[in-house]
Amino acid sequence: MQKNYEAVFIMTPVLSDQQMKEAVDKFKTVLTNGGAEIVHEENWGLKKLAYPVNHKTTGFYQLLQFKADPASIKKFEVELKRDERIIRWLTVSLDKHALEYAEKRIQRLNGQKQAQATEAAQEPKEQSNETSESNKEE
Repeated sequence: MQKNYEAVFIMTPVLSDQQMKEAVDKFKTVLTNGGAEIVHEENWGLKKLAYPVNHKTTGFYQLLQFKADPASIKKFEVELKRDERIIRWLTVSLDKHALEYAEKRIQRLNGQKQAQATEAAQEPKEQSNETSESNKEE
């Protein structure tokens, strides 16, 4: 039986964007090869750590929400432990309340993304209207 999980891991700050994406793809592949289904993914970006870890004060945060068999989590965490790009990680099983909260958070984030996309689509129209109005005035 698959359970809902959430994993947050912190990657070393010296990685380039491409190296960071490769690392995330590696862990997503480990999960999907183990029969997991990726439900949601968030890149939280570069953040300051609460305390230095391995002489580093910042790190790239990544969140993965997925459904998996409990047996596949062990392999996932072994891969996290072996990868030198990972500073820290935490994998938790989501109960019904945490799952409900996570779904609301995802809907809120999707709503914000749609609003930003709508604004971006409207800006060129507004600019073209302004230029046509200024041409009429001349």
